Amino acid sequence: MKRNSLFCVSISLWLLFTAVMPQVVEAAKGKYAHMLFNELFEGYSSALRPVEDTDKVLNVTLQITLSQIKDMDERNQILSAYLWIRQSWYDAYLRWDKDKYDGLDSIRIPSNLVWRPDIVLYNKADDDFSEPVNTNVVLRYDGKITWDAPAITKSSCAVDVSYFPFDSQQCNLTFGSWTYNGNQVDIINTLDSGDLSDFIEDVEWEIHGMPAVKNIITYGCCSEPYPDVTFTLILKRKSSFYIFNLLLPCILISFLAPLGFYLPADSGEKVSLGVTVLLALTVFQLMVAEIMPPSENVPLIGKYYIATMIMITASTALTIIIMNLHHCGSEAKPVPQWARVVILDYMSKIFFVYDVGENCTSPKRKKEEECKLEGGDGRQGRHKEVRSHLSSRKNDHDLKEQLNGNLNKSYGVHGEKVRETANCCSCYKMLIKNIEYIANCVRDHKANRAKGIEWKKVAKVMDRFFMWVFFVMVFFMSALVIGKAA
Repeated sequence: MKRNSLFCVSISLWLLFTAVMPQVVEAAKGKYAHMLFNELFEGYSSALRPVEDTDKVLNVTLQITLSQIKDMDERNQILSAYLWIRQSWYDAYLRWDKDKYDGLDSIRIPSNLVWRPDIVLYNKADDDFSEPVNTNVVLRYDGKITWDAPAITKSSCAVDVSYFPFDSQQCNLTFGSWTYNGNQVDIINTLDSGDLSDFIEDVEWEIHGMPAVKNIITYGCCSEPYPDVTFTLILKRKSSFYIFNLLLPCILISFLAPLGFYLPADSGEKVSLGVTVLLALTVFQLMVAEIMPPSENVPLIGKYYIATMIMITASTALTIIIMNLHHCGSEAKPVPQWARVVILDYMSKIFFVYDVGENCTSPKRKKEEECKLEGGDGRQGRHKEVRSHLSSRKNDHDLKEQLNGNLNKSYGVHGEKVRETANCCSCYKMLIKNIEYIANCVRDHKANRAKGIEWKKVAKVMDRFFMWVFFVMVFFMSALVIGKAA
């Protein structure tokens, strides 16, 4: 029983020791840290550069971690980024022997208690000139101070939108000391590039690298060198959003412009279609202009819009001219001979344009058969209507002579009835004059109608010609934009 009770007591003491011992150690460490803090900062000044020899250079190690791109304002040329800035240096007055403080090798203290390098972003474009975030610094026993501070920076960036929305941008982040020259504080970049391991993917931009370069610049105001570290952020725009919302609608709208030539001239919608397409492209052009900086470099999509708008303006002007040709009436001059040969003979066959009332399923077989029966060539076929008018005039003349002959016979055979038939002869003459007048009116009407039909065919051929010309232009412009983007 004694042994069991002793065993239980020992177990209880052991459990009590294991439970209390960490708290005792922690309290001892806190006591040592408090003592260390009081001894270190007794007579310490955070306003002076912490070097034993004032002629000695203090090296500050700089490391930048890019966490997120908050915004890229192309119009104002400002890049907003979320950074983690790590700075480390050695303070000659903040050292201790860790063995004297129970192995305490580091403490964390507010950053405003120690000297900090005044490293700032040179190309800052923010109106807020507030101090960096006062996070704690890690102080080691050998005097090394590590200061990690988050920062949301707004920096100026020269934006080149020549190939928007397929553009790439390079934005610089230049860090350097504002008051200390290179003989007092030297900046050393830890890595050859910024740290992108914790970067959060952006919906609009891809990161292709963040190389770092150290520069030593001598300004005109001072003879001492001033070192700085420049991080170049290489960005590539994700263009899918702009392709589906700006470029693709423009391409589809631009393909509507040549179709205005295919509309019938009597529909009254040829000019209104061109004006509607022009207004739609103007709206898209204004949308692009709102997000682009007012620079001399016109973006690629803006050039495409301008070229398409010029093409649509030209097509609308040509449509108006062709409609004037279509509505040429009987007062117009006949179609010139060169237009007959080039447009009506050759171009109409190339673009499959037929006469009024004909189409591709019912070609001009009847007219060709009539030309073969007459034994004439194509030119005789074109002047068939003129010959028919001449033959009708000849028939009218024969009819007149026949009537006169019948009258003469009636006078020779039945001379005794001259007085009775005098009134009938005058009636025949009036009838012949009326027939001649009606025939002349019909012939003139047919000639004028044929003249108007020829002008309508000329207008139709020109419509088809310009339709294919503008289709080719739209295709090549779209291919050129896609090729430059690639």
